[in-house]
Amino acid sequence: MSPILNVGIIGLGEVAQVIHLPVLAAMPDHFRIAALCDVSPGLLAAMGKQYGINRLYSDASKLTSDPDVDVVFVLNSNEYHTECAIAAANNKKHVLIEKPMCLTFTEADAIIEAKNRNGVKVMVGYMRRFAASFVEAVHLIRSMDRIHYARVRDIIGLNAFFIKPTSHTVSFGDIPESLKEDRYRRTAALVEEATGIAAGSPLHDVYGLLVGLSSHDLSVMREALGMPQGIVGAKYTETEGLPFLTVIFDYGSFSVMFETGVDGQGRFDAHLEVYGIGKSVKVQYDTPYIRHLPSTLTVGETVGEEYTESVRRPTYTDPYTLELKHLHEAITQNQEPKTTPEEYKDDLVLFKMIIDALAEV
Repeated sequence: MSPILNVGIIGLGEVAQVIHLPVLAAMPDHFRIAALCDVSPGLLAAMGKQYGINRLYSDASKLTSDPDVDVVFVLNSNEYHTECAIAAANNKKHVLIEKPMCLTFTEADAIIEAKNRNGVKVMVGYMRRFAASFVEAVHLIRSMDRIHYARVRDIIGLNAFFIKPTSHTVSFGDIPESLKEDRYRRTAALVEEATGIAAGSPLHDVYGLLVGLSSHDLSVMREALGMPQGIVGAKYTETEGLPFLTVIFDYGSFSVMFETGVDGQGRFDAHLEVYGIGKSVKVQYDTPYIRHLPSTLTVGETVGEEYTESVRRPTYTDPYTLELKHLHEAITQNQEPKTTPEEYKDDLVLFKMIIDALAEV
């Protein structure tokens, strides 16, 4: 029987409440929720009561040193990911970091150094890359003789469209003002370091979009197609606070259209579609905030005069569960996880490429 890993969770917001806590609770043969941490006293108490956890911390460093914890899930605000991951590694804990792993190359290198020095596993939470449909699609894409074109799209409505009707989440508005101010200062400084652009520029908001929603899509693009040679053009617009971004990536013999944005419609359209000479492959994702909505694989193919199209749903198992099974296997069998801190640095390269292209407009 595989060992059950004790998990400590830092950050108890929506993603923890809607996804990570329920998924972990549904995997008792793999994980046990051992400790919780949040800077909101009300939220910490509520989640402790709901899941029957009495090891509760307001200080992340204390959770990372808890002897009962085997692996730390870093789910708090992006600006604190690095210090939490390093503290966990220094206490010989394995780490899952929700995307984005971090905001700068300096932070990425520090996480990698701590991981290697302490001999622990650190995995970035790119759950879309664990979807069964995507895993199958990658094999099909790599077998194509030639790619003509590809499209990566993530156009969605606000998360509230999906969360409010289907999940119960709580928040208490009791985070100290000093911590809110610290988060703002950290964000501004880290984004300025990452982009080379002074705080106050609209491109700081674009960087937030890239490391947030777009990081999923760019990571999927990277695994399926590799790194682009450059950017042909990029355009960012914003209407009533809702962002849209379009980028054309240059892959030498073909281009990739990347489209992302948030609007006022209650739908979720996230997909990767790759066009070959006589075949196309498409992975379609649905919102992760409603668990077990399947991602699908559509393959179109022409042989002679006949065009066929097949739509496959490999499994109802959600990508988060598949991701955590992979994490458990990586830790218990001493294997390198699929989404490492080292390869995350390529996403930082892509973020900077896009910012530089927009800055030239």
